[in-house]
Amino acid sequence: MKITYYGHSCFGIENGGYKFLFDPFISYNELAAGVDVSAIEAEYILLSHAHQDHTADAEIIARKNDSTIVANWEIHAFYEKLGIKTHPMNLGGTWHFEFGSVTMTPAVHSSSFPDGTYGGNPGGFVVASADRTFYFAGDTALFSDMQLIGNEHKLDFAFLPIGDNFTMGIRDAIKAARLLGVKKVIAMHYDTFPNITINHEEVVTLASFNEIELILPEVGKTFSL
Repeated sequence: MKITYYGHSCFGIENGGYKFLFDPFISYNELAAGVDVSAIEAEYILLSHAHQDHTADAEIIARKNDSTIVANWEIHAFYEKLGIKTHPMNLGGTWHFEFGSVTMTPAVHSSSFPDGTYGGNPGGFVVASADRTFYFAGDTALFSDMQLIGNEHKLDFAFLPIGDNFTMGIRDAIKAARLLGVKKVIAMHYDTFPNITINHEEVVTLASFNEIELILPEVGKTFSL
């Protein structure tokens, strides 16, 4: 599985010949200035919630690639009106796509479109393919039902926010990893804005002390798991 980090909470995944993308926020992210949005390929775009810092480039990427946007009902309806292919889901539901199954999980956050209209319930995703199962938490606080997610799905790793202020920080992310039963965490939702800036050495050290491998990916770089 190849993973490319495009900054903030945006990751491109290539696995089994399929390409899918999470929460594209690139054009307005100064840390992703070196990323060419027009070069990103994705057959599916998974959106955790409607906030602009998770959806800003969804339309342009979807139109270029004829992608299918996978999201909650409200986000689906928004993009469907724009003539974009969508697959609606909601919390607790599972659907089997060509690249694997997707289960939409709860998230403790808020969700609204840039104009302030209701964006439906925020969520996360468990993606299961033939050789990997992982959890993409979206924007969320720590919640105890993460243990249910870990019990239901044998997770290989998890994407967790660590920037604090708007989401959980590193200490709660470590607790989340324990509830989920994962030892490997790919960090997201950090450094993009002043109030989610982290101390890289501190968070890696704290995670290591708690026997968690914390990956702080470099924007624009691809790595394999």
